This record gives sequence, C-alpha cells and structure tokens, in this order.
Amino acid sequence: MQPAQRLFTLAEASRLMPRVRDTVGQMQRAKLELEGLQQQWLALTPAKRANGSAQRALALERDLTTASDALREALTALGELGVEIKDIEMGLVDFPSERDGRVVYLCWKIHEPDIAYWHELDAGLAGRQPL
Repeated sequence: MQPAQRLFTLAEASRLMPRVRDTVGQMQRAKLELEGLQQQWLALTPAKRANGSAQRALALERDLTTASDALREALTALGELGVEIKDIEMGLVDFPSERDGRVVYLCWKIHEPDIAYWHELDAGLAGRQPL
C-alpha cells in the first residue's frame, strides 16, 4: 500500500524553502558537473581510453559516479520531503497542496524569493497563477 501524498499549506511549504533552495542549488551544480564530465568522457575515444589516457578515463569514471550520486541524493532528499522537482535547470519545484477542495501544486522557481504561484496538476508551468 502506497503512503498518502503529503499536502502542504503555503506556510508549511514556505518553512521548507531554505532547505529546498539549497537542495535545488546542489542539484543544479551536480547536473552541470555531470554534463561537463560526460563531455570529457565522450571526448576520450575507446582507443584513447585504452592507450595513454587510461588514468584520465579512470578519474573521469570516478568523478562521474560522484556527481551522479550527488544528484541522486538531492533528488531523494526532495522526494522524502514530498516536494516534486519538475525541471532541474530552471530550478522548478512543485509542492502538492489543496485549493478549493482539490489537489493542486504550489509552484516555485529557484530565482523567486517566495512561493507566489499555484497551478492545476495538469497545467504545468504555463498554467501558473498568482496566489
């Protein structure tokens, strides 16, 4: 049996914002690092990996694992809070909430000072409305 979805009041979601802001920032940094490492890895052709760049390939593999683990840990941390990440690059997160007797999302982006928007579950970013 699946646990009930956590529904946040605006006050509850707002209290979590320092933690959510930090975690989303960590996710963004880990994602950028991961993308850069992937580009470096792809630049090392199989021949280079087997030849003179074997040590570099091993270091890249370790760094890729570390960055991937950091991203996964941040995703897990948000999930455990009940917060849903919608777009890492935008720093877009949703907090399930109740409005007029139905479940909706309180919506926040990393560069916004506070939670100031909400949207229907199926509306997404384009359907954001001011609180």
